[in-house]
Amino acid sequence: MRWLKAIMIVCIIAVSLNTGMAFGENESISSLKNLLTSFDDPGINSQDLAFFLVTHNYDATPVGSQVKVKLNTEVYLLIPNGDRAGLCDIKL
Repeated sequence: MRWLKAIMIVCIIAVSLNTGMAFGENESISSLKNLLTSFDDPGINSQDLAFFLVTHNYDATPVGSQVKVKLNTEVYLLIPNGDRAGLCDIKL
C-alpha cells in the first residue's frame, strides 16, 4: 500500500512539472527557430506549417501564404521557404 501511495505522489509531481509546457509557457523565439531548422520540407505550405506548429504547442494561424505565431507578447510571421534550409523564414 505504501508503494502505491509513493507511485501516486511521483505521478502527481511529474504532471505538475509538465503543465508549463502544456500551456506553452516555455515558448521562446530560440526554441521556435530550433524546431523550424530541424526539418526540411520543400513542399510545405502555410496550412501544413501552422498544423505542424500547433502540434508542438505553438499558437499558430495560417493567413494566406504566411503563418502568424504568437509568442508571449510578440507576433511573428513565418513564410514557407521552399528549397532553402529549414521550414520557413521568420519576420517580426
